Amino acid sequence: MTLASNGLHHVTAIAGDPQANADFYLRTLGLRLVKTTVNFDSPNVYHLYYGDEQGQPGSLLTFFPFGKVAAGRRGHGQATTTAFSVPAESIGWWRGHLEQAGTDVGEVVERDGEATLTFHDPDGLELMLVAHEQDDPRAPWDNGVVPAEHGVRGLHSVTLCTADEPGTVTTLEELGLRLVGQHGPRLRFAAGDGEPGALVDVVVDAGAPRGLVAGGTVHHVAFRAPDDDTQQRWRDELVDRGEDVTEIRDRQYFRSIYFRERGGTLLEIATDQPGFTADEPLLELGRALKLPPWLEPDREQIENGLPSLSVPGENNPGVVEEAGA
Repeated sequence: MTLASNGLHHVTAIAGDPQANADFYLRTLGLRLVKTTVNFDSPNVYHLYYGDEQGQPGSLLTFFPFGKVAAGRRGHGQATTTAFSVPAESIGWWRGHLEQAGTDVGEVVERDGEATLTFHDPDGLELMLVAHEQDDPRAPWDNGVVPAEHGVRGLHSVTLCTADEPGTVTTLEELGLRLVGQHGPRLRFAAGDGEPGALVDVVVDAGAPRGLVAGGTVHHVAFRAPDDDTQQRWRDELVDRGEDVTEIRDRQYFRSIYFRERGGTLLEIATDQPGFTADEPLLELGRALKLPPWLEPDREQIENGLPSLSVPGENNPGVVEEAGA
């Protein structure tokens, strides 16, 4: 491929109860709710976007919280772990914080020169914090829930599990990622300069079960395209290569195309623009239910079908505000 992504755009996962999801990611992890909207393909379900102050690409973890949903299964053909970057000196603070919050959290483990902490959200989604000596210049969302000096800087990496090593490796290389390390069955690929937010780990495990996408699992992983023209060229190349790729879809805050890497994981290429301030000011991100123009005529019906959602107030994290109404 003649094009190359410069990193991760977002990760999207499946959740159950939207209130439990919001409580965990806003209060426990201290992320910002940068957009409250709906699944454009199933508007009776929220689509909640969490990230940094502006919802910049590379900071985003998003969810479809379906309410009652069967548990998924981690396995090959799937992204199994989503990792966030935190300061090197903060990993001990985070373990204590997560433990105090009642989170299912493990011990700090040194891996490839990085201190890692694995834990799970209320639906069982596997998450990791990675602390490393390399400075991460990205600013945390500072809203008083998590001290800024310990705050999440953004995505660090995702881990793909595959039973088809050559197929997955080929796809990542065709996306412009390069192999930068190998430790046993774990391969590390990097986009761009290889900074946090531009890393993909691949675990080769032919004996793993086939992943089942449902509650507590990742639905897809999105890579960045800087603009619409680049995305169109990328789609043209994928089609020419014989990939089963979707048409370009308008997601209001970015445009998207979807296809599966050869190992089975659903991937997306998403544009950096126009961003989350396209339909509301920066200071008000996430506070109101935003719908794309083609769903606005059905707003009353959509709002009546969604559960209420309370989130911490922007000026006082202890104050609860209603979102999505």
